[in-house]
Amino acid sequence: MTASAETHDSIRAVQWQGDHLRLLDQRLLPGEERWIDCRDAAQVTQAIRDLAVRGAPAIGIAAAWGVAMAAQQGAPLEPVLAMLRAARPTAVNLMWALDRMKKRIAAGADADALLREAQAIQDEDLAANRRMGELGAALIAPGSGVLTHCNTGSLATAGYGTALGVIRAGVAAERIARVYAGETRPWQQGARLTMWELVRDGIPAQLIADSAAAHLMKSGAVQWVIVGADRIAANGDTANKIGTYQLAIAAKYHGVKFMVVAPSSTVDMATGSGEEIEIELRDPAELLSTAGHRTVVEGAQAWNPVFDVAPAELIDAIVTERGVIERPNSIAMQVMFGC
Repeated sequence: MTASAETHDSIRAVQWQGDHLRLLDQRLLPGEERWIDCRDAAQVTQAIRDLAVRGAPAIGIAAAWGVAMAAQQGAPLEPVLAMLRAARPTAVNLMWALDRMKKRIAAGADADALLREAQAIQDEDLAANRRMGELGAALIAPGSGVLTHCNTGSLATAGYGTALGVIRAGVAAERIARVYAGETRPWQQGARLTMWELVRDGIPAQLIADSAAAHLMKSGAVQWVIVGADRIAANGDTANKIGTYQLAIAAKYHGVKFMVVAPSSTVDMATGSGEEIEIELRDPAELLSTAGHRTVVEGAQAWNPVFDVAPAELIDAIVTERGVIERPNSIAMQVMFGC
């Protein structure tokens, strides 16, 4: 990694403290940088459910530490695994990390071994992100503009990021000349979190309204849309933050390439297609308010899906640490992830 790339990699939002887990509360950014100290698995579960920690890889990492902490405290682990598993339904990394910890428990791992396993999950994610950054950036022609959605950076991972890791690497390699971030209603992860990361790490970027994305593509300012994923099905269909599907449609229409960046732990070969992915619905109140202030007339109702599915035929490349699948389909996915 070049010195330039290192200047774009300064944030670590999930930190193990030896006997508890410290999480940067993402609900309060950018206005306040407050850390939450989770001292048992129930507090980790609540942090995941409340979106204090978010992003599929970061959720899995936090859950692994929750299990390890419970073991350190001598708590029964089966109820802890079930509690953490129920925290969020769509992000497959949560299930993957818990299954990995459960396998170690079944093999007789003690508390120290589970702590090492949680650390390994976190370390492997950071290494994977840096590898994906290199692979994804290599697909981008010098001088390109990119648009990203939601937050896929250090806040959502062990560090560096998935889609934002590709952007970090692309900027460092002078392949990316322009970065745009969609605001990502209703939680505004793009406005609050992605822009916070980009500014903090010295990457020039512009925020756009979600509804301006197609107009931006029509202008010719962007050549790639780069997003993360919460679950990738066996045929390449990808569940990601709500709004991703419409970006994929608009990108196809305007001749803009569409890249999904996610670790192999996000790939769920047991799910045949996007039709089988459970889409989480959250409290309609999140859509009726902004920053906790009601903005919609009393009595109004809302529908608040958190994710949607971009079909594989709209995706030009899926980038994982194992390699790149261009024009993904069931056969290509099976070749890379079937073993």
